[in-house]
Amino acid sequence: MTQQTTNPIAVLGRPLELPCGVVLKNRLFKSAMSDSLGDGEGNPTEAQMRLYERWAEGGAALSLIGEVQGSPRYPEKPGNLVLVPDANLQAMQTLAKRGSANGADIWPQLGHAGALSHLPISQPKGPSALDVEGLRCDGMSLDDIRELPSTYARTAKLAKDAGFGGVQIHAGHGFLFSQFLSPLFNRRTDAYGGSVEGRFRIMREVIDTVRQAVGASYPIGIKINSTDKLVGGLDNDDALEVVRMLDQISIDLIDVSGGTYFPGAASSSDGTSSSGPYFIDFARRAKEVTTVPVMVTGGFETRDQAVAALESGCADAVSLARAMVLNPGLASMWLSEDGGDPEFPVFDAPPRGGVTAWYSMRLTALGEDNESRFDLSPAGALEAYEARDAERCERWRKRFA
Repeated sequence: MTQQTTNPIAVLGRPLELPCGVVLKNRLFKSAMSDSLGDGEGNPTEAQMRLYERWAEGGAALSLIGEVQGSPRYPEKPGNLVLVPDANLQAMQTLAKRGSANGADIWPQLGHAGALSHLPISQPKGPSALDVEGLRCDGMSLDDIRELPSTYARTAKLAKDAGFGGVQIHAGHGFLFSQFLSPLFNRRTDAYGGSVEGRFRIMREVIDTVRQAVGASYPIGIKINSTDKLVGGLDNDDALEVVRMLDQISIDLIDVSGGTYFPGAASSSDGTSSSGPYFIDFARRAKEVTTVPVMVTGGFETRDQAVAALESGCADAVSLARAMVLNPGLASMWLSEDGGDPEFPVFDAPPRGGVTAWYSMRLTALGEDNESRFDLSPAGALEAYEARDAERCERWRKRFA
């Protein structure tokens, strides 16, 4: 990346106007994470409301709520929100209001875990039937697929009515639409498989239907993989074709990420250290084939990295996850003369999934304004996280039986 030549505050603090006309107040966003802070019945908790309020107070222009489900049938985790007509819509409205403090925007990320749906509370279905080590799912019927556009449109309209500023459609990290895009997991021979155009078809139908439901002036973003990081999966060239197709339909923000959560797959997010932003090179290529604003997610640890990504033209916005978990006021810090970067912890031989669990449990501490006393190890965090999931699975089964 090029060496920065201008004031970091000027680069990071510029407003970003989306194609729909909505203006985001700066270029620092809080990326979607599975915060697992729902109550186990699909509704927001006080800790979750406070968490997003803190990011808004901390200067982030946009916060994304990871994995908000439009149906309880295919959740990623039992702590996901479920935005359906009989949800606690008053609590959703409160979450939207508190997450919009200080001129911030807050959007739910509309998700469907597909083959990765949480087994204790789901019967997973993906584009194609799978039976591999650690993963088994049924294939979706044509009726299952044709139901998706109306489900997503209903959820997006509920989000708009609740006061959320926009929505993001999740098509990354190995979840349902990521599975459709991946030739490794989409083996369909009908119109929803085969070429990259066929594998993209359901996403086009969903986006078009969502747009009809929410209107031209409401932001619709999308998160896509630049690569699955799996042999035979989605690669950079096909992902670039997806960006080209997105450029031809009504999308307001493209979030570039990568990797999957399939069993045994290398996950960018479970590493113990970072060598810098992960997907800058692909974001640069994406910018060459679309006029839609591009945000890049993954691996940002310093203000200089964020400034360089924007100043070099690789991206229109930088999306931060763990950095904003370590410091929920990071955006304000980076937009001040003093600056300053978060200090990332270093863990000695953490268990698989332990680092991700540590950050997830720290989210709970932030939502309880209790991070100063957070002292879990990765192993302890993983144990606490799994115990909480088990308890919430019981509540989920009772609520959605």
